[in-house]
Amino acid sequence: IYQINFGALEGKRYSELNEASVAEGFKEVTEKQLIDANFEKLNSYKNFKCTVHNKFFELNLYRKNPVNKHHWRANIARPASNIDL
Repeated sequence: IYQINFGALEGKRYSELNEASVAEGFKEVTEKQLIDANFEKLNSYKNFKCTVHNKFFELNLYRKNPVNKHHWRANIARPASNIDL
């Protein structure tokens, strides 16, 4: 998530560790891919602030949910666009 400090949300990007090789790093995925792969948002995050650009960045962690994905949407820990206020 990135936005102007105390301002409007500018965008969201999702990434996952590249399964082919850790050396290749991360690849970008969509929110729908997270949902389809049965990931849930953890209560773990890190905020970053860039005073030069007046930007705020938030890093959230997700994990694969071992629960049946049919019931996943009832869980509060779903992707940010579904729970942002």
